[in-house]
Amino acid sequence: MEALVCRKLGDPTQHISDGGAEKAIVVEKNHPIPELVSPTSVRVRVKATSLNYANYLQILGKYQEKPPLPFIPGSDYSGTVDAVGPAVSKFKVGDPVCSFAALGSFAQFIVADQKELFGVPEGCDLVAAGALPVAFGTSHVALVHRANLSSGQVLLVLGAAGGVGLAAIQIGKVVGAIVIAVARGAEKVEYLKQLGVDHVVDSSSENVIQSVKDFLKSRKLKGVDVLYDPVGGKLTKEAMKVLSWGANILVIGFASGEVPVIPANIALVKNWTVHGLYWGSYKIHRPGVLEESLKELLSWVARGFISVHISHAYRLPEANLAFSAIKDRKVIGKVMLVLDDERRARSKL
Repeated sequence: MEALVCRKLGDPTQHISDGGAEKAIVVEKNHPIPELVSPTSVRVRVKATSLNYANYLQILGKYQEKPPLPFIPGSDYSGTVDAVGPAVSKFKVGDPVCSFAALGSFAQFIVADQKELFGVPEGCDLVAAGALPVAFGTSHVALVHRANLSSGQVLLVLGAAGGVGLAAIQIGKVVGAIVIAVARGAEKVEYLKQLGVDHVVDSSSENVIQSVKDFLKSRKLKGVDVLYDPVGGKLTKEAMKVLSWGANILVIGFASGEVPVIPANIALVKNWTVHGLYWGSYKIHRPGVLEESLKELLSWVARGFISVHISHAYRLPEANLAFSAIKDRKVIGKVMLVLDDERRARSKL
């Protein structure tokens, strides 16, 4: 099978040469197809797999989890069942499924236990389902399970045009929150306005905090109840100026490259709650939460409550271009690797 293999830590945006050992990632066209490892194993022919910022950091060697080399990167994916173990009862060959893994989805086949797979409901696009678990799962667990975001509360989303940011915005609207989005650039701002966001701030041309304050004042709102922050850095520090008493701060990531300092004395006085959200660790500590979360999200997609915006799609040998799109912040929504011939990948959808 064809697989993208990380042989050494380094920059995944460099051109990929077939079988070349000098690059961080290479395409192996004759990589062994994984075998079923237990009676309840299922082998999935991957149709689409999502690129997340975490995958980029992992290949660079800057992610919190560092797998031994060599490894096949990749986390969330969708596809069809290719083979099943003798004790599999939930799926049959040909069923559309999606899931997520610690590693391994940047390949034509992946093996998972049946309990780790989710059936993709009718009406849910299979490529979109491959983009759903990590980005939407992160935002859903953060907002619904951790911050208990509710109707009428004010949600401020930083990095709002990225994968997790767009997911947070849509989930916020589904639960009835008042959503403020911060993004950089006119194209991203225009797209966010089309989603029905209550207020959008262009961080490249506006004073973010003053714009948020003006909006809150115009709506006679006391402040932001939930801060969703995948960015970090100076913007986090500035955003604290608009948080209400009792606000929830969701620490999602540090796309800015700078880890912010949240002053404990102000958190004490303001009764803030700071939530660290490492979504992947739920698979170990509270897998039931992930299962219920993803089931709800799939039903929302099928019913049209949320949509997955795929900004860029590439074939497996073009993965360096996909990583470049993430690195250069050209993405609105998700970047996908599409592995079958049925739907040819295009550089921009």
